[in-house]
Amino acid sequence: MGFLRTLGRQAGTAAGWLTQPLVPDDLVGTLNPMWSRSEPHARVVGLRRETADTTTLLLRPGRRRERHLPGQFVGLGVRLDGVWHWRTYSATSRPSDDLLAVTVTAVPGGAVSGALAHRTPVGTLVRIGPPAGEFVLPDPAPEKLLFVTAGSGITPVMAMLRELAVTRPETLDGAVLVHCDRTPSDVVFGAELRHLAGRTGLRLVERHTALSGRLTPESLGECVPDWAARATWACGPAGLLDALTEHWDRAGDPAALHVERFTPPALAGDSSGGRVTFTASAVTTEAAPGTPLMVAGEAAGAVLPSGCRMGICHTCVGTLRSGAVRNLSTGELSDTPGESVRTCVSGAAGDVEIEL
Repeated sequence: MGFLRTLGRQAGTAAGWLTQPLVPDDLVGTLNPMWSRSEPHARVVGLRRETADTTTLLLRPGRRRERHLPGQFVGLGVRLDGVWHWRTYSATSRPSDDLLAVTVTAVPGGAVSGALAHRTPVGTLVRIGPPAGEFVLPDPAPEKLLFVTAGSGITPVMAMLRELAVTRPETLDGAVLVHCDRTPSDVVFGAELRHLAGRTGLRLVERHTALSGRLTPESLGECVPDWAARATWACGPAGLLDALTEHWDRAGDPAALHVERFTPPALAGDSSGGRVTFTASAVTTEAAPGTPLMVAGEAAGAVLPSGCRMGICHTCVGTLRSGAVRNLSTGELSDTPGESVRTCVSGAAGDVEIEL
């Protein structure tokens, strides 16, 4: 066996010589992107229409698959008009499932979400980022659980419910899910949620806003009187999450409330723009004022690491080699060579070189 391992290493070294300037992974990735370890891909092998605006993509990842935790998200890259665009979506499958399920709701005016939800045929090849995010349940899960979701906010919680139903069904006894959407037919995973509530101890409370109006902390207290005694995971529109956060701060235990926001933080700062060189990718491009380095690089064809694209997960970090960048969220200037910068929330402040 030792001889075979040595022979394998020698073969890999020889392959590296023969494929210069490409390394072996570059070569196999060119032959079949699904084999690439440096630029992971996934193929769409199935589609499930959840509602008129929501579709679940069933993906078969390549050989370099990192299993997610229920509640985490992944980055998806789709090519539109020759340009790769990246967005993040919650994984809705169980970690052990053969296929990775990602559920996408088309938002008004959203070119990427619209393409993924409505115009992505089986066989499409997409790029895929590593799972990230801290909106996950502890192990073991708390005894008294409350989930509060609205619209597509059900997606990260769906992964949790599916996993608990198989591995820890007793955890769902007495758990409560309060979910809001406009009408019964608009509820993503509606039939599955109702079936799950019928065969487990989960109590499902559907609030249809076309009839009952939006959920408020007061109306939540009416349907879940013991809310303050429960560990709560909430995901949905910013207005709902802001109201819940204020309510827990005022009348509950803030540490018991866990929220997941789909909306990136507002960019408070600006940058002057400049010429950006991604040294490892050998890509140079002009970044307009206020444009994140990641956006400028991807538009120029650079394949850059990405995760949440919100400045949270630190997947996109690159090393500053020269020049200066400005954090578009805080306005802070970074100009020290060797400093790590998050390309998704940093803009060029003049000409800059990033090791990515």
